[in-house]
Order: sequence, then structure tokens, then C-alpha cells
Amino acid sequence: MTISEQSAPAATARPRRSDARPNGQWAIDGKAPLNGNEAWKQEDGGLAVRERIESVYADGGFASIDPTDLHGRFRWWGLYTQRKPGIDGGKTATLEPHELEDEYFMLRVRIDGGQLTTEQLRTIAGISTEFGRDTADLTDRQNIQLHWIRVEDVPEIWRRLEAVGLSTTEACGDVPRVFLGSPVAGIAADELIDPTPLIQEIADRFLLDPELANLPRKFKTAISGHPSQDVVHEINDVSFVVVEHPELGVGFDLWVGGGLSTTPRLAERLGAFVAGERVPEVWHGVVQIFRDYGYRRLRNKARLKFLLADWGVEKFRQVLEDEYLAEPLPDGPAPAAPTTPGDHVGVHKQKDGRYFIGVTPFVGRVSGTTLGQLADLLERHGSTRLRTTPHQKILALDIPEANLEQAVADLDDLGLSSRPSVFRRGTIACTGIEFCKLAIVETKVTAATAVQELERRLEGLDLPTPLSLHVNGCPNSCARIQTADIGLKGQLLPDGNGGQVPGFQVHLGGGLASHDREEAGLGRTVRGLKVTADGIADYVERIVTRFLSDRTEEETFAHWAHRADEEALQ
Repeated sequence: MTISEQSAPAATARPRRSDARPNGQWAIDGKAPLNGNEAWKQEDGGLAVRERIESVYADGGFASIDPTDLHGRFRWWGLYTQRKPGIDGGKTATLEPHELEDEYFMLRVRIDGGQLTTEQLRTIAGISTEFGRDTADLTDRQNIQLHWIRVEDVPEIWRRLEAVGLSTTEACGDVPRVFLGSPVAGIAADELIDPTPLIQEIADRFLLDPELANLPRKFKTAISGHPSQDVVHEINDVSFVVVEHPELGVGFDLWVGGGLSTTPRLAERLGAFVAGERVPEVWHGVVQIFRDYGYRRLRNKARLKFLLADWGVEKFRQVLEDEYLAEPLPDGPAPAAPTTPGDHVGVHKQKDGRYFIGVTPFVGRVSGTTLGQLADLLERHGSTRLRTTPHQKILALDIPEANLEQAVADLDDLGLSSRPSVFRRGTIACTGIEFCKLAIVETKVTAATAVQELERRLEGLDLPTPLSLHVNGCPNSCARIQTADIGLKGQLLPDGNGGQVPGFQVHLGGGLASHDREEAGLGRTVRGLKVTADGIADYVERIVTRFLSDRTEEETFAHWAHRADEEALQ
């Protein structure tokens, strides 16, 4: 029984507030809104704005948009205003949102599980070239983002996307965001369970559900049935990680409460085994806990990770089982450490005898033209399917063995390498100041330039372990800086002449299970360790060289970075 039901619940162990000040927890404090954001969500939810976009704003243009719709409800349909060109990073924190924003939108196409057909890809490509100035970014949430979108064109864009089974529904906002799924679901020879039907059931049952369309903040989900643990489960609000129970067979280990941003926290295991058929029920239970008990008074404390930190895993599991599930969950084992990389780059045999090819664009930046060419390329080689990944990569599926060599070469010609350098493979970047109103520095070009320079300087370098380099334009960690071997957080640095230059604070030694670490961990910061944007290649070359000279046998970069003294990390 939940707070949304009108009959009085019979539970006797419902958690209570530990202090006198209300946190906006519906189940404890009631639903009276404690801030303006919660007030407008209750007055008129984000789902309602679609009708106004189609019937009012598309005709009236940008100037006709109600400010609360523009800065709030539009997100429920995958739309954010983008940054006005020419505003430097020093003004990000001093200007009001309306002063930073342009009259164009970033539009996020929701791709649950990263699963696309060539028809869908060609549709996105056409929207990009016709309406988005040929922009397209692969995100680390398996979405594709377009820019320069006018509100006048949004209804036609929706019509085209929905005609091929895609949407922007709940791609942003205080809702269940895109469901991360293993990019090799249903095709990998070593997959233990295909989560595709589970992701589809959750989407069919719960997207657009008004009971879940007003959460305290965003809610992120990940499900993988592949032993590489390829969905960055440690940084999601709820994750289901494949595991084999000694008595109950293959199912999932349940993790909750992960998230990064300015207060990073890795998810924790509840110690519960979830059989496949119970995944939608358990997912629904966790998201309802967030809705009913999540903190709503302050938005910077409104993620599930803060509730878990206060409750602990034992209480969280008890509330889940007592109030939201039909019956308790059995205890279960932890998943085994992955033995293969989770980015799936390279050529791999599928369980049906065909092959998939994991390719790497430069830091997730492509274009509508490239996506259209990719659709044509796949069809020439007998494929109509592809996948996006949580690592800003693309998997081309179903390639016959006879076509492999030519397909790899054709992908290379498109700038999509299946045999990338260690630097190109391991580097991701957020949108940065080019389009993002929160950013302080540029990221995409900066990261790509650094990668190309490192490839030139260290050509032929054979690193003994993978190396991840994540570049973020602000402290919010969309590019997961705290979980990279080398994470760069954008900020402005003194130039020595009274001015400022773009630069980054350095985080070292972070990692997730899919980064070939036995266990996940957050990166280390060293006091005063910062690099300018044009000094990234110098720094990475220097620290990689030091790592190679200092490491012990079979030691990873992350392990070395955490034990090394500060002098070695400069």
C-alpha cells in the first residue's frame, strides 16, 4: 500500500523524520509544496505541456512560451533551451537563465536499451539535417541529442519520431529517465539473460503514468544480463545486475542509490535476489519509495542517494518489502567481477554466428549526415540493427562473416573506428559550453584535440590496462569524472596576468566495474592539481609515462593513482 492510495495503510514500521524541519517527504510531511518547483508540478504537471506546445507555442513561437513551461515542464518532453553563443564561462554563475539561453532547444531522443533500427536511425538523421543544423551527440545515457531545434518544428519532429516507434517522452524532468540496457542484449554469446522484455514491460506500463510523473527529481535505471556489467550500474538510482543464484538460477542483484554530480555516491547492494519476472514489480516499488519518501524541500538533496544515505540498506529493503512488494525478496549473492570490458569495442561473434562491431566516434560527437550514412552502410552489409551504449559508442549488429573486413573499413571511413587508440577508446565528454547553460568551459573540441595529440605523441604505446579520460564542462559530472581513471572538471584558472583561461580540476583513479576493476571507486583529488585546456595532452602524457615506470606487475592505473604520492601525480 502506498501514499497514493486513499485508504489508511496498515504498516507499523513506517520511517519517521529524525528532525523537526520537514523535508517534503509525502509519506511523512504531506504533499504541501515547500518550494516553487514543487508548487508548479502539483498545479499542472509536466506531461500536460505537450498539448500547449502543439496547439499554442508551435504557432506563436518562442516569445509565446510561458516561463514556467519553458524552464520546467518542457523537460518532461525532452526539451531544454540551449546556451546563447558568445557567453563566456565566467558568466555562467552570474547571469539569470533567460540571459544565458538562446531561442533554440536541445532535443533528447529517448532510446531505451540503446536499441535502434536503421529506419529509426535514418529518421533521426533526417531530423538533424533538416531541423538541427546537422548536429547529433551520442550521450552516455544511450540517448541521441540534437541542437538548434525551434519550437515551431517540434510537432513535426514528434510526428516523424513516433511514426518509427521513437519519442522524447520523459527524456528529461523529474521522471523515470531512459532505461539503460546492455547494448548486447539478445545477441551476445556469453549473455546470461536478455533484459529486453523487462525493459519493454517497464516502459509500456509506467512511462506516461501520472502517478510517477512528479518525482522529487530525476530517476535513473539500468538493467543488464551480460557478465561485463556494461550499464554503469553503480551510478544509477536503481540497477539490476545479472547474477546466478546457487538455488534459484539466473536473475538479478538489486542495487539502489547511485548518483554523481557535486555529491557523488555509488549505489549499494540490498543483498536481494530478483527473479526476472519480478523485475518490473521491484522497479515500481523502488521508484514509489522515491516518490513517497524522497526529499523535496531542497532540490540539491532530492536524489534517492540522499535518502539511502540516511536510511541505510537494511531499512530501505525493509520498507520496500513491507510497503511496496507482494512478498519479500530472497537473499542473493553479489555478482562476479567482470572479465571483459563493458564498452564492447571491436569485432565480436554473436550467438547466431554473425558478428557485431563496436565502434568509437570522437567523444560522442557525430552528425546527422554521419548517422544517415551509417544507416546506409549497415543495410549494404545486410544489417538493419544497431545499438548505442553508455560509453558514447555504437554497435553495428548482424554483420555476416563474409562482410566483416569491408564493414570495418567502411566504418573507419565514416570516422567510426573499431580499432581505436587507447585514448580515443577511453575518452568521453559532455556537451560543454557550446550548448549547455551550466557549462564553464568547452569540452568536445578540447577532448578531441587532446586525443589526437596524444595519438601523435604516443603512437604505438601499448598500455597494459584500459585508460579512461572523461572531460566535463562544469561540476555536475554528466561525463562521470569521479569514476574515470583521469577525470577533468571544468573551471576557469588564473592565467598569471590577471585574467582567466579555461581549465580543469583533476580527479584520478576512479572506476566502475565495467572499467575492468574488481570493485568501483571514486577518483582521488590532489590539492592544487589543475590543468589548462590546452595542457591536457601534456599532463596525460606525463602521468601515463610515470604510471608505466612506477607500476607493479598487473597493477591498474586506478590502483596506482590511489597509492602514488602527490609528487608522482603532478
